Amino acid sequence: MNLASHLSAKCAAGILLFTAACSSNMPESGDPNPPIATKINVPANSTMAQIRNRGSITIGTKFDQPMFGLKNPATGKPEGFDVEIAKLVAAKLGIPANRIEWVETASANREQFVQQHRADAVIATYRITDNRKRLINFAGPYYIAGQSLMVKTGNSAGIHGPDDLAGKDVCTVEGSESSTTIRKVAPAADVVLFDSFSKCADALGNGQVQAVTTDDTILAGLRSLDPDGFELVGTPFTNEPYGIGIAKGREDFVRFVNGALQQSFDDGEWAAAWNRTAGKILGPAHAPPNLDSH
Repeated sequence: MNLASHLSAKCAAGILLFTAACSSNMPESGDPNPPIATKINVPANSTMAQIRNRGSITIGTKFDQPMFGLKNPATGKPEGFDVEIAKLVAAKLGIPANRIEWVETASANREQFVQQHRADAVIATYRITDNRKRLINFAGPYYIAGQSLMVKTGNSAGIHGPDDLAGKDVCTVEGSESSTTIRKVAPAADVVLFDSFSKCADALGNGQVQAVTTDDTILAGLRSLDPDGFELVGTPFTNEPYGIGIAKGREDFVRFVNGALQQSFDDGEWAAAWNRTAGKILGPAHAPPNLDSH
């Protein structure tokens, strides 16, 4: 069974916009459901009020991203760190996890989902970039990753960094920022594009390409499914903030989400969400990012 088949089978600025009385008990590390806000005050015509009146929130995320957004074949719902961040945001609006409507987004269509309001927010290992900020808003960052390289175990191609990619086939995903970056840092590499990183991992496994490149967190998730077959090499060569995509014109929701994130940073919910998902592979949470840094 190839990897793609395996995946499918398996209180800062925004705080002023709401006051919430939550359960006094913080979620345990293994508890996937954060406490739900019970007293919420938001402006009547705000984006938050529209979502609350609907009684549900639509979140775009990936369904094939181990540790961040991977669809559980038994429940049909995604699981991972991005999913937990979505639950934290929804909880601050008084919306429980079972009222989140999940829609699958891929790297190439995230802006469209935000711009067309097909999702209230997209949380999908979504790098904040200047080009993307011209098209949509971002809340966050809620995590800082770095682009890296994955090779077959043994590294017979002798790849240790971008300088070793000249004349070699390196795979990434069409529409991802990784594809733009690798062309800049390794202009002599032969870039092979697929529509998902799981397909890149398959191509690496069968010898079609000699490396896969994207954020180190994504690569670690892919490697977790085949730890004997793949290894990460070198050190990250970029600094990549992950943000939450929100449509232009909904700046009130950006402030609200930033407030929710800051509260989760301060009360430990963010660290607990990391530790029960990606932290199991990448290690325990360190300090959360600075919301003002991007």
